Amino acid sequence: MNRPRSKRLRGVVAALTGLCVATLVVGCSSGSSTASSTTSAAASSAAAKSVASSSSKAAASSSAAASAPAPAGTLTVFAAASLKATFTQIGTIFQTENPGSTVTFNFAGSSDLVTQLTAGAPADVFASADTNNMTKATTANLVSGTPVNFATSILTIVTPPGNPAGVTSFADLAKPGLNVVVCAPQVPCGAATATVEKNTGVTLTPVSEENSVTDVLGKVTSGQVDAGLVYVTDAKNAGDKVTEVTFPEAAVVVNVYPIATLTAATQPALATKFVDLVVGPEGQQVLAAAGFTPAP
Repeated sequence: MNRPRSKRLRGVVAALTGLCVATLVVGCSSGSSTASSTTSAAASSAAAKSVASSSSKAAASSSAAASAPAPAGTLTVFAAASLKATFTQIGTIFQTENPGSTVTFNFAGSSDLVTQLTAGAPADVFASADTNNMTKATTANLVSGTPVNFATSILTIVTPPGNPAGVTSFADLAKPGLNVVVCAPQVPCGAATATVEKNTGVTLTPVSEENSVTDVLGKVTSGQVDAGLVYVTDAKNAGDKVTEVTFPEAAVVVNVYPIATLTAATQPALATKFVDLVVGPEGQQVLAAAGFTPAP
């Protein structure tokens, strides 16, 4: 009697064992259930930790990217002296629009700037007060790409406030005893002066020839001379420190201002952005407010 029952019990156990193996994850005995639950819990915990770790790393990476400063860079711009006021203002706009960037300027006569660049002076952008000096820079392989004309200006006469010498025309600048200062012939404002002399037949005998238009202006505002020839933009910027005397002959001698990035630029991307700003609406608005006229 006991043996048949024993066989039946062994059959039931075997069947249950088979069922237990087939459903290992759920378990079918207290021992199997405990083991599989422990395994499942450990796997779930590991997976959760992995996800948490990945999320933490991603969050940290995102936070670092968000707090990282914008790419920094110092942009060096060589620009004609007559651009000092406008380019300083444009430089401030540029730094605001490009956080982390710094713009440094070297303002001087265009011919002096070309000489410095040819000698190896480091710069990213060159803005000339005439096409002649930009051509010199291009011929010397200093310029990258094609220069862009961005403004024009003409000459005007400035005197100390009140015009004590009573200058009323370009011809008056040739009067004996009148102390007049002009730009040197190699400087754009000097070349323009020479052209006006040729066109009018009036020959000036200046007491000095300066290497930049700002030096001419300085001689007038300090009261060292009776009159000087500068650009209309310089006269406007000087305000009540001078009296301006316009003359019609200046209208036919227009100085065109080109700008270009340089082949030796260490910040070519920033240089391109600066040129774009100058020739774009914001830069043109600043230049127009200073008295420059649009490029042809």
